[in-house]
Amino acid sequence: MTDRADQTIDALRTGHDYLTAVVHGLASADLNRPSGASGWDVSQVLSHLGSGAEISLAVLEGALNTTGTPDGDFNKSVWARWDDMSPAQRAEGFVAANNMLVSRYEDLDAQTRKELKVDLGFLPVAADVATVAGIRLTEFAHHTWDVEVAFDHEAPLLPAVTGLLLDQAGPFLNFLGKADALDARPVRIAVHTSAPERTFGLEVGDTITLTDEPEQPDAVLNTPAEWWLRLTTGRHAPAHTPSEVSLASASLTLDDLRRIFPGF
Repeated sequence: MTDRADQTIDALRTGHDYLTAVVHGLASADLNRPSGASGWDVSQVLSHLGSGAEISLAVLEGALNTTGTPDGDFNKSVWARWDDMSPAQRAEGFVAANNMLVSRYEDLDAQTRKELKVDLGFLPVAADVATVAGIRLTEFAHHTWDVEVAFDHEAPLLPAVTGLLLDQAGPFLNFLGKADALDARPVRIAVHTSAPERTFGLEVGDTITLTDEPEQPDAVLNTPAEWWLRLTTGRHAPAHTPSEVSLASASLTLDDLRRIFPGF
């Protein structure tokens, strides 16, 4: 069986190659179009991904070389440099910077992929390669959607990475969501996804957690897996919600779920 780190690194390459092809197909004016990320145009999304790749590479190198995680001033200097780029420079800069990050992941040998610990600075403990690469994949996939939805309001998440993202989403739901967005708690929701098919529970109480499917749910959500993932990251506006999404409940609405997950 392929290791989760290997699967995630392969998915990062798939995502990079896909978005690179999208970027190379854009005209100059396309880079100024509003993206799916509120307040950002397409070039700013690419800037965020490019600067993030540069910072992520520095963090990875710090773990490999035991020099530690770069400080906040390093991050600020990277962001400032990308902010000063033209839209075209951001687009090409993204392709180069993200390819360097993905290539560095690909160069890691099997032992390093299994044993390396990376201090991300915002987690309580250093994380393994699978987790660190998975966090990057989550960010990358959703910001790829931010680019694509500028040109197609029905765009889904990249199908090639949806299953992998679905299986690793649970630990971050409490970080992404706002349990106190609902006045009446706890709430237990049965979630049924398609493409791929999964069945599980979502409990919103003092925290937000995934559970086994509840026997007596307060609501039943049927949804494509890719929209469930977009829901949890705030990319859930009615205009971008597929017709297959349905919520059966006497007390909850889709807008209630949208309030739980305001996005990033």
